Amino acid sequence: MKTETAVLRDTTQPLSIEELDVPQLKPGQVLVKISYSGVCHTQLSECRGRRGPDAFLPHCLGHEGSGLVVDVGPSVTKVKNGQRVLLSWMKGSGADVPGTIYGSALGNVNSGAITTFGRFSVISENRLTVLPDTISLKDAALLGCAVPTGIGAVMNTAQAQSGQSVVVFGAGGIGLCAVVGAAIAGCDPIVAVDVNPVKLTAATQVGATHTINAGDPDFVTNLKQITKSGFDVAVEATGRKEPMELALQVVRNQGGRAVILGNAVFGEKISIDPREFNAGKQLRGSWGGDNNPDRDFPKYFDYLQAGKLQLAPFQASVYSLSQVNQALDDLESGKVVRPLLDMETN
Repeated sequence: MKTETAVLRDTTQPLSIEELDVPQLKPGQVLVKISYSGVCHTQLSECRGRRGPDAFLPHCLGHEGSGLVVDVGPSVTKVKNGQRVLLSWMKGSGADVPGTIYGSALGNVNSGAITTFGRFSVISENRLTVLPDTISLKDAALLGCAVPTGIGAVMNTAQAQSGQSVVVFGAGGIGLCAVVGAAIAGCDPIVAVDVNPVKLTAATQVGATHTINAGDPDFVTNLKQITKSGFDVAVEATGRKEPMELALQVVRNQGGRAVILGNAVFGEKISIDPREFNAGKQLRGSWGGDNNPDRDFPKYFDYLQAGKLQLAPFQASVYSLSQVNQALDDLESGKVVRPLLDMETN
């Protein structure tokens, strides 16, 4: 069996669309016909060589999506043929199979436990979650990374409580989901900071009570005036060092939590005044919102079905697989919030 897949061969070149040979399934692996794949800044950073040396070239990409199970390997019990599934890089229950190798006319192509930039993909069992019938495959594609990372950063990592103040730096896909998480948790005020007015409008639509344009020279002063004692929670979702440093500065003394989500360029460092820690502030990392898919994903399904999670403001723009490089360019330029690849189109 063969599949058409986007392959990264060189971080200085666009992705190439290639025909790959699908290998025989190992125990714990599942063959999925991909319906939609999300495109996020992690893939963008990989393609542009911003994550440091890439020892796995050439390789497949993509870590969130949706699709249909078409075959299961030995010992798989979590999913069955014909089931609709959510694909996520986050590990749930089931076999943990590190990856596979596809064949091609140019030699072997590496793949991790999950890849979604192709029409068919071999996926490790623990990266799959069965979807409720009421959730569309298009909506589901955003639930594998953006939604759990953003909401989880607020609820799991920061453990925000009702009535607490939250500021989110960056109103892209993950930042908007952090705003959603703060709104669901009952936080107030909820401030979104970005340089893109379109993204700030989207933040208001999903629950932000205030928006601040970071292009304004006085934006830090304006931000600090919203809550004089500092924010209970700050979430950084830009991948830039300045907002990472600012996140710790704007949280309150004695218990303020700053959560870093963004992926900085490889080799870049941030500077921290150690007196921030003497004041009782906390700087927290987050592994994708610290989710347990078996525990947390059903909650996100419920939020979507109950209308608490609105995906329309994300303005997910749909591209074909052949347009994958355009999707990456548009994401980088800020033209779109969250691109989706539709594998049913050419």
